[in-house]
Amino acid sequence: MSIELVRIDDRLIHGQVVTGWVNELKVEQIIILNDKLVNDTVQKSVLTMTAPPSVKVHVFGIEQFSEIYKKNPIKKRTLLLFSNPIDVLATYQNGVDFDQVNVGGIRFNEQRKHRLSKSVAVTDEEKAALDTLIENGKDVFIQMVPKDKKETLK
Repeated sequence: MSIELVRIDDRLIHGQVVTGWVNELKVEQIIILNDKLVNDTVQKSVLTMTAPPSVKVHVFGIEQFSEIYKKNPIKKRTLLLFSNPIDVLATYQNGVDFDQVNVGGIRFNEQRKHRLSKSVAVTDEEKAALDTLIENGKDVFIQMVPKDKKETLK
């Protein structure tokens, strides 16, 4: 298995992801798991253009990816990218295994009342998803870019 990083960032692909994590981990492909984006050809095109030319970008729905994953092991150095913790938990519960979850930016809004850091806020349901991942032995941490200090949520 070559999942180098599982990251939650509601902005998905942007400067910090590309210049920080992709370069640091020598990522060859970014797989975005998001049921809403899977049928949005315009947004998928924008995300593909945002990544470096050497990095392939794929967008899958949660269940769709889980089925693919069961039949085709990941061979390339991969960044799994999510916009929220609920989708990460669903992916894990559908049989995709990983050891850690990097929480990047999740912007504060009216529904996201739990501030975990200055750049991370979550809803009750998102907080419960993170708690469940931690209870299942996943190392869940906040770290915007590789040079930042890792803040473990446990």
